[in-house]
Amino acid sequence: MSNVQVVVRRYLPEDREAVLWLAPRLRIGVASWRDPAAVSSAVAGWIEESLDRSGDADRAVHVAVAADEILGVVTTAHRRHFTGEVDGYVGELVVKADCERRGIGTLLMRAAEQWARDQGLPRLTLETGAANDAARALYSRGGYHEEDIRLTKQF
Repeated sequence: MSNVQVVVRRYLPEDREAVLWLAPRLRIGVASWRDPAAVSSAVAGWIEESLDRSGDADRAVHVAVAADEILGVVTTAHRRHFTGEVDGYVGELVVKADCERRGIGTLLMRAAEQWARDQGLPRLTLETGAANDAARALYSRGGYHEEDIRLTKQF
């Protein structure tokens, strides 16, 4: 893949199967005490909803493609903060396992950021699992800062 150019473009309906195939990777970093079956169902549902609503004016899905192969996906939407401000929001960012640390996540995040700017939004926000060290490092390198932290106590 190193000699093949990666292009980020808007999602097309014919990309659906390949994008859905990436959904299980969204389980990375989810707390170990969460029900694995429920997590798998949830992440598949997130991707499906994003794809189903990708044509909405306040949403977008971008894919990274090389040699006609989908290597990653990022989904974006408008999201109202509790202050009432509307930000851009990354719902999902996922890259194929064998394509990690090759700049694809960065390319997808740049597309998400450009989408948010084009929408006139002042910020782009996201959430990730506390244990997803690779994703947290990517976001930190990209200039993202922690804003909220959720704590959980298991009984």
